[in-house]
Amino acid sequence: MEMPRSRTLPDLLDEMASRHPDREAVVGANGRLTYGQWRARARDLARGLHRLGVRRGDKVALLMPNRTEWLISDFAVTLLGATLVPISTWSRPRELEYVLNHCDASTLITVDRFLGQDYLATLGEMAPASARLPRLRRVVALGGEHRPGLTRFEDLAELGRDVADAEIDAGQRALMPEDVAYILYTSGTTSTPKGVQLQHRGLIENMWSIGERQHLTAEDRMWMGISLFWGFGCENALLAVMTHGGSVVLQEQFEAGEALALIERERCTVYYGTPNIALALWEHPDRAHRDVRSLRTGAAIGSPQAMRMVMEVGAREICNVYGLTECYGNCTVTDAHDGVDVRLNTVGRPLPGMDVRVVDPETRRELPPGEVGEIVIRGYMTPGYYKDSEKNAEAFDADGFFRSGDFGTFDDDGRLRFRGRLKEMVKTGGINVAPLEVEEVLLGHPAVEQVYVIGLPDPRREEVLAAVVVLKEGGDVSAEALRVFCRERLAGFKVPHVFRFAKRAELPVTATGKVRKVKLRDLLT
Repeated sequence: MEMPRSRTLPDLLDEMASRHPDREAVVGANGRLTYGQWRARARDLARGLHRLGVRRGDKVALLMPNRTEWLISDFAVTLLGATLVPISTWSRPRELEYVLNHCDASTLITVDRFLGQDYLATLGEMAPASARLPRLRRVVALGGEHRPGLTRFEDLAELGRDVADAEIDAGQRALMPEDVAYILYTSGTTSTPKGVQLQHRGLIENMWSIGERQHLTAEDRMWMGISLFWGFGCENALLAVMTHGGSVVLQEQFEAGEALALIERERCTVYYGTPNIALALWEHPDRAHRDVRSLRTGAAIGSPQAMRMVMEVGAREICNVYGLTECYGNCTVTDAHDGVDVRLNTVGRPLPGMDVRVVDPETRRELPPGEVGEIVIRGYMTPGYYKDSEKNAEAFDADGFFRSGDFGTFDDDGRLRFRGRLKEMVKTGGINVAPLEVEEVLLGHPAVEQVYVIGLPDPRREEVLAAVVVLKEGGDVSAEALRVFCRERLAGFKVPHVFRFAKRAELPVTATGKVRKVKLRDLLT
């Protein structure tokens, strides 16, 4: 296939609609769209957003599960030269408020409710344009009733009916490949998420290369069971398939039995998933009764055991990958036609345009094949974290390499092997969690004096969070009460699975009195 000529997301949708106007592009619970229809719907929505006041440089937050409207909003927002800020549907009010304020969102597009959460009620308590959300001026909601100060998503097309094509076209022409298309919030080693800025050019060029490693074609149909708001979804999977003219089959919320039925019904060929998703599909009793032989390739992360489960589910040519949100999804990917052993045990060679090295963490000297060191990356990289010069200075070395904080080693044949994390980050179910964020929440409980959160190995989720808690003198609280306390303030995947109460004297400390987290596992086993 030929790489798309376009270097901005709206131009990419135009190009695909010109090449394949009648080819099915999106399959959702509420209908199907061809590339031509997708483009038309995105332009209609852009007109409505333009009438509301969305302009070039604005930040538009998107809080929505995997729906067709998510994809329409993505391209409508970027068509206007605005930046899309996807927000996790797992967010609790505290997390939602932080992201909306930090990204300077002027507009929020949301669903009225999802998974028992009433987003409009939550926003009502925060009061847009108030002291809590001073920059948020507009809320657009899909579903629900008419409310004061709220625009219904369903009314946007009519609202923008009189906006001239010339207005929309002018915004698209002004868009540059180096403009920021997305800000994706990802957990770091600090207590608050970092806003990773991603430019249009990298989202197209690197995703094309990722799709090439999978040998994608316009006939491929990708099962999108991972969340679009996550980098693995909108940054990687969506655009790897779209740059090749393929189709996206949306599952609004992952459930293994429904996923197997959807893959069978839609004859999906491409799988993207995390270890916990692979295990859920592999274990599900319906797997033996579903014909998912259409699966062929895709991208997955995890141990050799997790990769083998994906192959046994049906994606025999699955690609093992390594990367971060900061490097446009992946910087190394195995080839779909590599041998099984290569795809089980390595994460492949660097992608075109990626300079990946392994260096000594202290001296920064590049290490030869076979030696383990820190993985550093240069090439398709974020231009920086939004509004965070301090983190930017920490993240990049003097030569412009991004310091991943991960251990790795190169084989003699140039393939990278992942060897773990330098940082204290916990990865549970394929999602990064910053222990400090969980610790700060638990320290808000009146009975807690100290708390230390680490990851413990888990066969289903790769790791689970464990908290070692020291109570204040006279403090009395149960593990379940702390678990409930966390659930009210954190997304479910950030809530510790294990609590261990300890006395101060039991904590392993250094000579200077600092708790040695690496030794805390002794208290938990």
